[in-house]
Amino acid sequence: MREPYTSSTVYFQVDPQVPEPRLIALAGETIRNGGLVAFPTETVYGLGANALDEAAVEKIFRAKSRPANDPLIVHIADLSQLPGLAVSVPEIAYRLFQRFAPGALTLVLNKHEAVPANVTAGMDTVAARMPDHAVALALIKAAGVPIAAPSANRFSRPSPTTAQHVADDLEGRVDIILDGGGTAIGLESTILSLVGEAPQVLRPGGVSLEALRAIVPDLTYQPQYLTDGAAAPSPGSMLKHYSPRAKVILFRGDDDLAVWAAMKSFADDHDDVGVMTLEQDATRFVDLDVKVESLGLDLDGAALRLFSALRSLDSRGVEWILARAPDTTGVGLAIGDRLLRAAEGDVIDVKPQH
Repeated sequence: MREPYTSSTVYFQVDPQVPEPRLIALAGETIRNGGLVAFPTETVYGLGANALDEAAVEKIFRAKSRPANDPLIVHIADLSQLPGLAVSVPEIAYRLFQRFAPGALTLVLNKHEAVPANVTAGMDTVAARMPDHAVALALIKAAGVPIAAPSANRFSRPSPTTAQHVADDLEGRVDIILDGGGTAIGLESTILSLVGEAPQVLRPGGVSLEALRAIVPDLTYQPQYLTDGAAAPSPGSMLKHYSPRAKVILFRGDDDLAVWAAMKSFADDHDDVGVMTLEQDATRFVDLDVKVESLGLDLDGAALRLFSALRSLDSRGVEWILARAPDTTGVGLAIGDRLLRAAEGDVIDVKPQH
């Protein structure tokens, strides 16, 4: 077991639209000097290090207790940085970046030899994206190097969407936390591989499959649910991921009444139950002794609140967290993916009532 990376954490509150140059310069210097900086993006908070410094990248794994077979995403501020990370970049990559960058799209490409092996889990591919957040872009520019950054949380915990979430997990394990407020999307980026025979989404996220297929019609989706020590093809491929301390149970089915009945029956038979649901469905559980976390009015709101709801129910001391699988269109596909991993694959398929 590697010793955790430790540091006296310093907090900087920064304007999320126009971050203070002095604070960004200090954070950029920390990155250049091999330190760790947690920073906001439009998806979740990232834990960043110089992507071209193997020793600095190793600190990310030590701080998060992250297994070495789980690769990292490299963040850039300008497409001119891409040739220093990837080789034989196909034309479609630039078309996708022109449409979705900066934004919540990560592309898996053939890696440049300058990228350390621990960034890519020893594989010959690298994942890269350009975040759509003023603080993140300013930090990358100030550092003068691409920044490797997974989510700024302990490995397998729910991803952080506020600086407080980062502090809860990584206080004393990161040099600087840049507090730029809450994130705008709340789920990680979509990961699209361009190194196989055909373009393939490996992880759904902030950019929908429908939007991507407008540019890449033959795009396929092939989720990975890994449980062994093999190198993951992309971040977020492990079956156990985004998990709270409580046990998550995911209910899936097309019959609304049957699904709600199954969830209520489970809650009635167990103690210390929490439920995550859209606002309009929360009243279904008022007659039960359960703790309810609202996910907002729609799936965009659910994406934004998902991880904070998991953390909140943990803090409220529940032993079970019940959730319903959403429709698999749009952002619902990404929400369902995160819930399935939070539940470690523990799904109850509810049959229709007759």
